[in-house]
Amino acid sequence: MTVNFEYVNVDVSETLNAFTEEKLKKIFNRYEFLISATVHFKIDDKQHETGKICSIELSLPGPRIFATSMERNFEVSVRETISDLERQLKKRKEVYKTH
Repeated sequence: MTVNFEYVNVDVSETLNAFTEEKLKKIFNRYEFLISATVHFKIDDKQHETGKICSIELSLPGPRIFATSMERNFEVSVRETISDLERQLKKRKEVYKTH
């Protein structure tokens, strides 16, 4: 499991890295065809209430899968983004099963 973190206008947080890796590990264990993940953390200055953005891009055979969410804090944003990715991965796994 390879996870690359990129922080844009945000201080690097080891606890946020550990939290995100823990959540991603569950996905990597469930879907064996995943190769790597790139995680971006950003703050939108225009949205003061919900300006914490988490974007995750998963590398796998075929087109990459991407999801993003904007919430009030990064932990909630990570959970929401991973939930969106799981939905996409379920659809992708069904395509692999039919072949």
